[in-house]
Amino acid sequence: MAFPKKAKYVVIGAGIHGLSTAWHLAEKLKKKNGNATNNDIVVIDKGGIASGASGIACGVVRNNYFQPAMRELMMHSVKVWESDPKNFSYHPVGYMQISPESMRKDISSIYEQQKVIGYESEFIEGKEDSMKYMKNIFHDWQAKAITSVLHEKRGGYANNTASMYGLANKAKSFGVRILTGTEVTGFKRGSNSKAVTGVVTSKGSIDCEQVIIGVGPWIRNFWNMLELPKKISIKDEKGETHKEYPMWIYWMLTEGVLGVDPNFQKTDDGKMPPVIHVDSDAHLFSDVDGSLITDKMWGIYYKPDFNFKGVQGGAPPYKINKPAGDVKVDPYGVDSKDHQSGDEFAHMWCSALAHCQKRFEGKHKVYQKGPSGGIGCFTPDSFPIFDRFCENVYIIADSNHGYKMLGVGKLVAEEILENKETELLKPFRFNRYEKGQLHPTSNSPFPWS
Repeated sequence: MAFPKKAKYVVIGAGIHGLSTAWHLAEKLKKKNGNATNNDIVVIDKGGIASGASGIACGVVRNNYFQPAMRELMMHSVKVWESDPKNFSYHPVGYMQISPESMRKDISSIYEQQKVIGYESEFIEGKEDSMKYMKNIFHDWQAKAITSVLHEKRGGYANNTASMYGLANKAKSFGVRILTGTEVTGFKRGSNSKAVTGVVTSKGSIDCEQVIIGVGPWIRNFWNMLELPKKISIKDEKGETHKEYPMWIYWMLTEGVLGVDPNFQKTDDGKMPPVIHVDSDAHLFSDVDGSLITDKMWGIYYKPDFNFKGVQGGAPPYKINKPAGDVKVDPYGVDSKDHQSGDEFAHMWCSALAHCQKRFEGKHKVYQKGPSGGIGCFTPDSFPIFDRFCENVYIIADSNHGYKMLGVGKLVAEEILENKETELLKPFRFNRYEKGQLHPTSNSPFPWS
């Protein structure tokens, strides 16, 4: 098929946000007009489907957020995951947030809000009751200093690459054309406006009416192409304005796989377990030599995963101490020599697994060494931006919440086609920084919780 010279909608990025938006745009166009054609919606990616962050994501789907706007948005996304678990390779096993006393108030607040919005979960408080609850699931549970357990009965995880191809097939079934191996190099602009009139690629230009950008860690590049501000003003919760604040910061994501049979992590009743997330302020000691790893707050998450052929999970990311403009995004993920989860992560994570469950003691020997991890491009408050820029460019900047947010594409499609503002996306506009309408922060060691 010949390279398209024009399209009504050009979507940049064949990851979770780009493919979800394209799918819902096409589905809505079919309902409205009878069908979408190959010239209506084109998805462009310089690599391939799931070649970026969506392809290496851990795949966890959860509602566990301290921020009310994130909880409501995630409830919407969980419903989309549940709508077609087979095609999305989705496993609705649930999710558990297991926490120390310093986080109990935060987690209690999450639970109360989950009740209000009708999201099914169970909350256990107190050291003894928390231990009893966990031992009823895993007889070998042994994590110390835990005083609350939030057990989300919905949520779980998906096999990341399989889910992306399932999503791509949905988009294609409605007439979406996906161009892989096609790099965007610039934009054509209108003579009397800031609007984008075309997308310039390595294979030619595509004239268009609307552009949607959902490119994960590459958002900095497109932000610069559109000549949007590299530094902004932010009003904090005290009403003080901080000028010249960097728009983007990169964080290193730390994840890995323990090479055991995924069935190794089954619950005592023989079922596949919920995703486990533990935050703790108990001293963490090495499972290798007994030395102290940290006496500060730490956190891990883990789950059995047949796609990864083991128990897969991670720990909090860390900031890359360079200006965003100096960070190399390419090569990305496992192809990068600069951004990998190394021996220090493996030692900490395996020791933390052993801290939580006795079955993991001595298992550091089967940690799967090799390339793992990636980087994320974070907003100033570590929460997404969903907004219009340059009159006809819709930017989805997700700060590494992206994979679980399958439902965002549906809402973006509504805003574009119906020219309206959806209540779920409203709290994530770019102008929240200058208005001081920031999302609240929790005591979690993870910047996105």
